[in-house]
Amino acid sequence: MTSELRDSVSTLRSKATSRTPRHFEIPKDNRGSTKRVSDYYGELTFDFKTSEDISDVIKKDIVKAIEEGKGIKKEHAEAVANAVTTWAVNNGATHFCHWFQPLTGGTAEKHDAFFQFDKHGKAIERLSAGQLMQGEPDASSFPNGGSRSTFEARGYTTWDLTSPMFLIEAVNGRTLCIPTAFVSYNGDALDIKTPLLRSISKLNTVATKFLQLTGRLETTNVQVTCGAEQEYFLIDKAFYFARPDLVMTGRTLFGALSTRNQQLEDHYFGLIPDRVLAFMQELDYELHRLGIPSKTRHNEVAPSQFELAPIFSEANVAADNNQMIMTTMKRVAEKHEMMVLLHEKPFAGINGSGKHVNWSMSDNTGFNLLEPGNEPHENLRFLATVAIIVEALHRHAKPLRMAISGAGNDHRLGANEAPPSIISAYLGDTLHKIFHAIAEDKSFTPTHNNVMDLGTNQLAHLLKDNTDRNRTSPFAFTGNKFEFRAVGSSQAIGFPMTILNAAVTEVMIEANIYLETEQALGQSVDQSLMSLTKKLTSQSFQAVFNGDGYSKEWVAEALKRGLPNLRTTPEALKTMTEKGTYDFLVKLGIFKSEEIDTRYNILLERYIKIREIELETMIDMIHQFVIPSGLEYKSVLAKVLKNQTAIGVSSQFEMDSYKKVSTKIDEIYALSQNLHKEITGAHADHQKYAEKIALELMVVSTQMATICNELEELIPNQFYSLPKYYDMLFLR
Repeated sequence: MTSELRDSVSTLRSKATSRTPRHFEIPKDNRGSTKRVSDYYGELTFDFKTSEDISDVIKKDIVKAIEEGKGIKKEHAEAVANAVTTWAVNNGATHFCHWFQPLTGGTAEKHDAFFQFDKHGKAIERLSAGQLMQGEPDASSFPNGGSRSTFEARGYTTWDLTSPMFLIEAVNGRTLCIPTAFVSYNGDALDIKTPLLRSISKLNTVATKFLQLTGRLETTNVQVTCGAEQEYFLIDKAFYFARPDLVMTGRTLFGALSTRNQQLEDHYFGLIPDRVLAFMQELDYELHRLGIPSKTRHNEVAPSQFELAPIFSEANVAADNNQMIMTTMKRVAEKHEMMVLLHEKPFAGINGSGKHVNWSMSDNTGFNLLEPGNEPHENLRFLATVAIIVEALHRHAKPLRMAISGAGNDHRLGANEAPPSIISAYLGDTLHKIFHAIAEDKSFTPTHNNVMDLGTNQLAHLLKDNTDRNRTSPFAFTGNKFEFRAVGSSQAIGFPMTILNAAVTEVMIEANIYLETEQALGQSVDQSLMSLTKKLTSQSFQAVFNGDGYSKEWVAEALKRGLPNLRTTPEALKTMTEKGTYDFLVKLGIFKSEEIDTRYNILLERYIKIREIELETMIDMIHQFVIPSGLEYKSVLAKVLKNQTAIGVSSQFEMDSYKKVSTKIDEIYALSQNLHKEITGAHADHQKYAEKIALELMVVSTQMATICNELEELIPNQFYSLPKYYDMLFLR
C-alpha cells in the first residue's frame, strides 16, 4: 500500500473538519426585505387551475373531465400547452420533458427543446397539445419483467392532469417537467403512478358512497391524503467517495462501531449542526419554490441522521413530491459538500431510516374520515371506518408486507427503530377498549380526566391525546390518521399506497353492501354502523396489537394468531405467485394479472441484482483494502519481531497481534473465495436463488463483515485506508 493511500484518510478528515457552512440567502423583495415563504412558495410550479392565462370555462371543463374520468378536448389541451409554454419560457426554460416513475423506484425524463419552426421557417418556442399529452420513450430499456421484448420498444407517457407541472433548475438553465404515467404499447402500466391513480379513483367512489350511506349527503368526492416523513443520513462528501460500498450500494458493507453512537440518546431532537442546518435551510427554500410543503426538520436518533416532514397533501401529489424531495435533497447536499444517504440501513448497529407514510381520507368539505371528534365512543362512522381499515390490514397482510419489501428494508425491519415484518395495527388504549366493548356487547365508559397535570403552575396543562404513539407498530393510528411506519426510506411511496388503497377499497365495498342491506331491513344509520363495526371487529381484531412489536413474545403470539411473518424480501415476493392472494387487485381493476406478474419478476430480479452488487463489492473491497491493510501491518509487526529476536527480546503483544491478523486474513480470504463461486454460478430458478441469497449468502456476508470489523479494530489507523464510522458519523 502506498503512502498516498495511507495518508488519504487523514487528508479526508482534514477536509471534512475544515469546511465552513455554505452561505445562502433567500432573495430580497422590491423593498429590500427578505422574502417570506408565502412570497415564493410554488413559484416554480404551474397548475392549470390557477393560471391566469386559461379561461375559467376551460378550467371547469377540464376539472369536470377529470372527475368523470373522461379525456379532455384537444382545444383545451392546446390552451394549457400555450399557457404553460409562455410561463416556462418566460421563466428561463429551454426544454420540456415528460417526468415519470418507471419500475426502477426512481424517476425518468427525456428532454426536448421548445424550439421549433413555424410554417414560414421562423424559429419559435412551442409545446403542442400532442406533445403535452403524450410522449414516447423507449419502453424496452426500463424494467419490464419480461412483459416486453427488446425489439418491442414502443411505450407511452401520458400527462397526469392532477399533478402540477414544475421547473427544475440546472447551472445553465431550466427545464419544464410534466408529470406523466408510463404504459406499454398494449396499455400495461410500466410505472408506479398508473396503478396509484387507479386505486385513488376506486377508493374515491366507494368512500363517497360510504359517507352518503352514513348521512353525509353533502359529500361528492373523497381524496386519499398523505404526508410522508423522510428520514436520511448526511455525511461529508470526501468520506462518501472514499468508500466504494457507499457509492456502489448506498450502505457500508462493513465497519466497526465507534465507542459512542446513540447510547446516550442525545442526538434525537438535539441542536442541529451548523453545516446541516445550512443545508436544511436551502433545502426548504428549494422545496417551497417547487410547491412542496416542507414543514418539519430535526435530528433523528442516530448520529448524522435527520428527518424532513411535509404537510399533508393529496396522495398522488404527495407521491410525486416525495420523489422530488429525494432528488432535491441530493442536489442541495452536494452544494454543501455533503452526500445524502437514503438507504434504509447505511450503517450497521445504529438506527436505520424509514419513510413514515401518514395516510387518511377526507371529502370535498374537508371532513376527515379518521377524525374521531370529541367523543370517539359515540362517533360510529369513525369507528366503522377504523374497523374497515383494520379488516383490510388483516385480510391483505401479505400484499402489504410485499409492498414494503426490498433489499434495504430487510436490514431494518424488526430492528430497534423499525416495526417488525409482522403486519399489525396499533389503535391506542382508548380505541382498543372501545372495540373490545363493542365485540362483547358492553357499554364503554370514557375517562374524562384527559388533562395532564405537569405539577407546576408555570407550564400550561396539556390535553392528552386519545392515542399514544407506538414506534414498534408497522401501522399505527395516531390521532386522525394511520401511520404506515414500515415503508423504507428509499422507497417510492406510490406502490405501498396503491396496495393500501386497494385493500381498504375491497372491504369498504362489502361494508357499503352490508349497510344498504341492513338499512333496507329497517335499521337506522347508527344501528347499521354499530352492527358493521361489531362484525368486522370479530373478524380482524387479532391483527390489533398495542404492545412491544420488537419483543420475542409478540413473534410467538402473532404465530398463535395466524398472522404471517415474512422475514425477507424473497419470502414476501413469493406470495405474488400464491393463488388467490392478489386476485382482489385484479377484480378491482387496480392491476391486470399480467402487471402483477411483471412486478413480481422485476422486484425479484432487482433484489438479486442489488444483493449481487453488494456481495461483489464486498469481495472487491476485502481484496483491495482490508487484506492489503492487514498485510502491511503484518509486515511491520514481522520486522519488529525479527529485530527483537536479534537482540534477544520477546514481546507477547507483537506476536499475538501478528497471529490474530494473520488468522483473520486467512478466514476472510477463504470466505470471499467461496462466496465468489456462489454468486458467479448459473441460477435457473430466480426465486430459489433469491431465497438462497437471503438465507445463506447474506449470513456469510455478515460473517465476513464481522471479520472485517475485527481486523479494523486490530489494525492501527495509519495502516487502515478506509474512512471509519467515527469519520463518517461524527466529523463534519
